[in-house]
Amino acid sequence: MTTFRISPAVADAFPDTLITVVGAGGLDGRAPWPRTAAAMEELERDLASGAWSPADESDPRIEAWHTAYRSFGTNPRRIRPSVDALGRRMAKKGTLPRISPAVDSYNAVSVRHGLPAGAFDLDHVTGDIGIRYAEGTETFTPLGEPDTVENPKPGEIIYADTTDVLTRHWNHRDAHRTRVTEGSTHVAFVLETLHATRDGHLLEAAAEELRGLLIPHAAATTVHHLTRKQPEATV
Repeated sequence: MTTFRISPAVADAFPDTLITVVGAGGLDGRAPWPRTAAAMEELERDLASGAWSPADESDPRIEAWHTAYRSFGTNPRRIRPSVDALGRRMAKKGTLPRISPAVDSYNAVSVRHGLPAGAFDLDHVTGDIGIRYAEGTETFTPLGEPDTVENPKPGEIIYADTTDVLTRHWNHRDAHRTRVTEGSTHVAFVLETLHATRDGHLLEAAAEELRGLLIPHAAATTVHHLTRKQPEATV
C-alpha cells in the first residue's frame, strides 16, 4: 500500500487543490485496449473537424497552472505543465503519441478535460509519496534519460517517495524509475486541479472516464481524493 500526502505548506498555498488518484491492480498492458484507441481516434477526428481543440494558455485551467508555476520560480513557457505541453503538441501535429495503453489512456483523458494527469508504477515506488516543496538536495532521473541526475530547485513543488523525486515542477515531467510501461501491473494514476470549486466536476468526470478505460483491463480499480481537509489517501 502507498499513501499519497499533500504537505501542509502546499495545501495552504493552494487551498482549493483537488488531486484524484485512480488505483489499478492486475493491469494487463500487453493486450490491445480498443476503447482507449477509439478515444484517441475520436479526439483526433474532433480536432481535425474543428469540433474541439485542446485548452491553451488563454483557458483558465491552463492559466492557473502557469500562475502556480511562476509562484515557485518555474517559467511555464519554458517548462510547461504536462497538459499544456500535451495540448500544444496535439494542436501542432494533429495526433496524440502512442506510448502504451495505460499511458495513452490518461493522456487522452488529460487533454480532453484540460487537466494534468500522470501515473506511477507502484511496484517501483519506495515508501509513501509526498506532494511537497523541494529542499533542493533531492535527486531526479527524467523519463527516458536513465543516466541523467538532476536536482530540483529549492521551493519547487515535487512528488517524491523515500528514494528520490517522481515528478518535477508539480506535473511537468515524470521519473524514469517509476514510469508506466506495458508490463506495469500495479499503477496509480493522478489527475489534478488547482480550482476544485470551479473545475471539480471536470475532474470527477475525467476520473470516471479514465476508470472506464481501465476496468476492462484491470483486476480492481479504486478512486481516492486529496484536498486541504483530507490531505492523504492510501492506494
